[in-house]
Amino acid sequence: MLRKIFFILITTIILGITGYFTFLYYATYSEGVRSGELIKISSKGMIFKTYEGELSQGISGAKIFTFSVLDKDTKVIEAMKNMQGQYVKVTYIERYKTFPWWGDTKYFVTEVQKEKSPHLNR
Repeated sequence: MLRKIFFILITTIILGITGYFTFLYYATYSEGVRSGELIKISSKGMIFKTYEGELSQGISGAKIFTFSVLDKDTKVIEAMKNMQGQYVKVTYIERYKTFPWWGDTKYFVTEVQKEKSPHLNR
C-alpha cells in the first residue's frame, strides 16, 4: 500500500514538472512587431552563447527594446549584423519565461526587415 502511494506521488511530481517545462518551452505570451534603429546585436555568455540585441525606439535612445535571437535563426542573426545602425522592423514573440541557453530576455525576434526611417522625412 505504501509503495503504491509513493509511486503515484513520484509519478505525479514528474508529470507536473514535465508539463510545466513543456508549457514554458512551447507557449507564447504575445506576438508583435516593433520598429526602430538597430543599435546592438551581439553574442554573449560564458557557458551558453546567446544572441542579444537592442532597438532604439525613441529619439537619442530614450526607449530601448531589448531582445534575444535563438541560435537556430541564423538568417535573422546575419541580417541584423548587416543592418546594425539602420532603421528596421522586427517581428517577435514574447514567452512567459526563458531558459539560459535561449537568451537573457523573454522577447525573441523571429524576423527582421529594413524600413524607411520616419525621422528622415522631417
